[in-house]
Amino acid sequence: MSEDDEERTDDQLNEEADIAADYLEGLLDIVDYEGDIEMGIRNGRPVVQIVADDDTDIKHLIGHDGEVVNALQQLTRLAVQQRTGERSRLILDVDGYLTKKRKHIREEVLDAIDEVRETGEAVSLDPMNSFERKIVHDIVREEGLRSRSHGSEPDRYVTIYLRQSADDDEIDDDADISDEEYGVRDDQE
Repeated sequence: MSEDDEERTDDQLNEEADIAADYLEGLLDIVDYEGDIEMGIRNGRPVVQIVADDDTDIKHLIGHDGEVVNALQQLTRLAVQQRTGERSRLILDVDGYLTKKRKHIREEVLDAIDEVRETGEAVSLDPMNSFERKIVHDIVREEGLRSRSHGSEPDRYVTIYLRQSADDDEIDDDADISDEEYGVRDDQE
């Protein structure tokens, strides 16, 4: 286990969230966007959300297919790392984007799982980023099937298979992605 994977205390995670919130508030001031910052800890990670009553401006912080929120997350993680000296696994959400994205992916994956169960044939999904693939692998595992990532970025995709036997090993290459799931590099796959 690397130093970056060690469990952090709630105080350390809260400190990361505080640093991130200060950084993001500064950015919101620069672009003159109204937004509230909510902080918390989820699954051993600091979570920061930008929310607003009037989401017209805030939507610009999501971007096409989450590109802007992913970039903001990386910048925020770097700001936290600069202050703490530790790599951050902070999760940034804007206007509930991640929740909506997870729901959409879940529906798509459950449809693919139904097809695999009906036909017995493997089903490959469209290319996805590491965050999306991680969600797919988790859902597939929950449903008792298996999955594997193929290809290379940016065209990496997941194939869903029936489990051949009770002893069938999990082959979900992205299942243990921890730091990559919200847009960090994928070069270790």
